[in-house]
Amino acid sequence: MPTILRIGPYRFFFFSSDGHEPLHVHVERDDMAAKFWIDPIRLHDSGGFNRSELVRIQQVIEENQSKIVEAWHEFFQQ
Repeated sequence: MPTILRIGPYRFFFFSSDGHEPLHVHVERDDMAAKFWIDPIRLHDSGGFNRSELVRIQQVIEENQSKIVEAWHEFFQQ
């Protein structure tokens, strides 16, 4: 489960079994976990986060999109 980013209380990661799906990232905080598709960036599963947190999380993803894409390709092309 490679961690891509840790920003504030959020951990951005993907599962090693995710390579067969379109590019996406999971984000968790406490007992909540959401999933966002990356191209284009859109919410797939809110996982208990409230709307304002999801907006903030999406902003973080937008700001770090190239890093997430790069990490995805590096990991799944091994």
